[in-house]
Amino acid sequence: MLAWALHRISGLAIVIFISLHVLASFAQHQLGSDLGTTINIIYESIYFQIFIVFVVLFHALNGLRIILQDTWPRLQEYHRELIWLQWLIFIPIYGLTVFLMIQAARSLSGG
Repeated sequence: MLAWALHRISGLAIVIFISLHVLASFAQHQLGSDLGTTINIIYESIYFQIFIVFVVLFHALNGLRIILQDTWPRLQEYHRELIWLQWLIFIPIYGLTVFLMIQAARSLSGG
């Protein structure tokens, strides 16, 4: 149930992110508005970037699991194991990505 809910929430978060990104670009380049600059400052925040990486990576891996189960219906018997496998793949990839992002942010800030 958690994977189902997170998949829907992450999909909605991706749609909102892309919509705001398009709006920010339009506001900044076409209207010359400070709204676009403000939204871009939020995007550049390390916390926001870590959140977006979580959302996109989880949504992608969960989507692949769903595709596999839809393509090969016999895998439905191993639904729980596939969710565990998804998390076993997700956690190291996400952890390494966040570690590298934090290291890059520290080197940019001079710390």
